[in-house]
Amino acid sequence: MTPRQSVWGTLLGTVVSACALAYAQVALPAQPLLSDYALVSGGLVPVLIGMLALAGACLCLAYGLAAADPARTAATRVLLLAGAAGLMMSAIFPTDPGTSQVGSLSGEIHRWSAAVVFTSLPVAGWTLVRGRAAMPLWNAVRAMSVASALTLAAYLAAHPATITSPLINGVAYYGPLERAVVLAEMVLIMVMALASAAERPAMANRTAPAKPTSETAGPEEERIAA
Repeated sequence: MTPRQSVWGTLLGTVVSACALAYAQVALPAQPLLSDYALVSGGLVPVLIGMLALAGACLCLAYGLAAADPARTAATRVLLLAGAAGLMMSAIFPTDPGTSQVGSLSGEIHRWSAAVVFTSLPVAGWTLVRGRAAMPLWNAVRAMSVASALTLAAYLAAHPATITSPLINGVAYYGPLERAVVLAEMVLIMVMALASAAERPAMANRTAPAKPTSETAGPEEERIAA
């Protein structure tokens, strides 16, 4: 896989994931959380496609970063691999119903895997952009990393399992906040891929050897020219 192919793989995987989850959202009975669609008739396949396609997008992005800038992106790649692993685990282990008060082992694995995904991706974006110049695409990565983290904080505050939820009536809108977190992190992954792809030509120009000119030509070249 070439770096260019890794970018296209990242973008394609993210779009496929978004389309699969959007289908579940539109075509199936409304559920509190996106993962709850796997528990209704006809919802398992789109949820699995959505999670596994996004995991593939994370893997493609990690591969592209390893090929383009292995030393500088090591921490980012580890976090992307953690996010991909969390998505795969979330796909393998289904969640408990949203109204369930007793968590099964599968449901607990799913919740903690989702927590890894939600937290690792914004941090991956921030580690990738740390120390970069203030260019438009890198600024977009910074903005989406912060937006993802803030949306995640709002979702956690509103989640019924937290002590802050009753104070802010979080049960009324924690579902839309979860969808906002997923959407923000999808956009973040795509912007990370585009920003890293845009930097490769600049890195190639910086590392390309300079052609000798008449001013820097050695005595041998001057003698031959004469």
